[in-house]
Amino acid sequence: MKKRIKNGKVNRQDVTRRLAELAFGEANDCVRLILEQSPELDKLDLSLLSEIKRSEKGSMEIKLIDRLQALEQLARAASEEPEGLEDFLNALGRAGEAEP
Repeated sequence: MKKRIKNGKVNRQDVTRRLAELAFGEANDCVRLILEQSPELDKLDLSLLSEIKRSEKGSMEIKLIDRLQALEQLARAASEEPEGLEDFLNALGRAGEAEP
């Protein structure tokens, strides 16, 4: 996906699909990260994870993405005029060019 963004090949379906994954995805792997002693990080889907904190006493706190915001963005993407989405996708492509 990063390569597609960099090449400016992201389309409306990519954006809509990703927003739907964020809005409706399961947080099981995020919970597994906290509960398991030695989770296999490369096998966990942590895309819903927004923040993780560990206190001085050893307790852990996780924050997930705002699903309501993802739903709002999904609704906006579904109803948005194609020209506005094209501007957004072009901006993503330009942002990818700035990376080393």
